[in-house]
Amino acid sequence: MKQLKQLCSIHAPTGEEYYMRDFLIEYINNNKSQWKSQPQLFYGKDFKDSLILVFGKPRTAIFAHMDSVGFNIRYNNELIPIGSPRIINGTPLLGKDSKGEIQCELKVIDSEEETKIFTNFSREIERGTSLTFKSNFIESENHIESCYLDNRLGIKNALEIANSISDGIIAFTCGEEAGGGTVELIAKFIYENYKVSQALISDITWVTEGVKLGDGCVISLRDKMIPSRKFVNKIIKIAKEQNIKFQIEVEDSGSSDGGYLHKTPYPIDWCFIGVACENIHSPSEKVHKEDILNMTNFYKKLIELL
Repeated sequence: MKQLKQLCSIHAPTGEEYYMRDFLIEYINNNKSQWKSQPQLFYGKDFKDSLILVFGKPRTAIFAHMDSVGFNIRYNNELIPIGSPRIINGTPLLGKDSKGEIQCELKVIDSEEETKIFTNFSREIERGTSLTFKSNFIESENHIESCYLDNRLGIKNALEIANSISDGIIAFTCGEEAGGGTVELIAKFIYENYKVSQALISDITWVTEGVKLGDGCVISLRDKMIPSRKFVNKIIKIAKEQNIKFQIEVEDSGSSDGGYLHKTPYPIDWCFIGVACENIHSPSEKVHKEDILNMTNFYKKLIELL
């Protein structure tokens, strides 16, 4: 889990995904010679801060978002959430502005009119500076606990697949936590250039009354968006045939890169396949290691069989 620990420590909230993208480009260039197939890399101004890997003759694309939740500094060290982070008084935060490194804590200030959040840093932090949770990666026999398993675990899964596939696309995307950003652009690129019309969403979902840690990877029938049941049923059939341990999610809220893909004008079927997580968007997200293994094994089968 050394790679996952490293990924969880990278500062890459929404709007600053280029930190993660640049890390991934360096990692891929240093390791791709050992992979089964050599990908073409697409990035740069035509793709904003996203990164696309194309292997062989692709039929299916894997989407994994690079951004995390966090905070921006407003005025007088007030914090504005990026996405929907858990607001917990005393949470350690990290960042950097032109004056240097920042280590501080989140402070909740209640008044009769409203509740606001600030930092306790000793000086005024430059406006717009982003802060993220301080990483505290804990590995036990069965579990991983850390901030930003959403979606660094989805990224790790995609890199595991990149190591072994011959044909496929892996897209590392931006903006998922705060309204979308590059999925629509990537959908245009992969459909118009490769006619790819199938997508798997490598991401993290909530533990609920129906989705539990250790019960296998999660196949989502729906969240706020409703994917093609015919496509999802095909995926469930493969899971059963390949003896993959999985659980079914049915929710009425939340979304993912699949939601942004859903709204494009391209006929791309999609399915969310991820890992259940406790305390999502908090400094101590928690997942089961067996679920991670099931997820990766399933993706390896799907990229071959779909």
